[in-house]
Amino acid sequence: MAEAVNGVPGANVGHGHLKVADLERAIAFYRDVIGMRVVMLYGRQAAFLSFDDYHHHLGLNTWESLGGSAPPNGHTGLYHVAFLFPDRATLGQVIDRVLSAGYALTGAADHSVSEAVYLNDPDGNGLELYRDRPRSEWQYDEDGNPLINNTPLDVDALVTEGRAAR
Repeated sequence: MAEAVNGVPGANVGHGHLKVADLERAIAFYRDVIGMRVVMLYGRQAAFLSFDDYHHHLGLNTWESLGGSAPPNGHTGLYHVAFLFPDRATLGQVIDRVLSAGYALTGAADHSVSEAVYLNDPDGNGLELYRDRPRSEWQYDEDGNPLINNTPLDVDALVTEGRAAR
């Protein structure tokens, strides 16, 4: 794989936009389970949600997908959208809501630089819910690259920490 020659300082991903089959169901999931707020509705076809006062972190629409089904496995498309939470307690609270709402985790990993859980939303879109460890805790290889692992994550400990912080 070729190494990037240039970067773009200050650039980042502003938002994602997902096709959904049922807008109300998707809004309920992202609002009530993930913890976003509805910023704006675009009729009965789209919604824009945010974690804070940003215009939107996530758009949901039914423009091409009303009543549709998730794409089959083995096809190209979005792998997942990742939502970064500020700390372990907040991540634990969201995981607790996910599990309490009956959604199954499809994975969980300690990546050494972050802790993450994975699941699918009601439309089969992949989600990563994670928190970054402080850079002071990261380990690096001899070339200065962060060492990233894929070891088991203690999800129960995260949920317990989230409940204790309420």
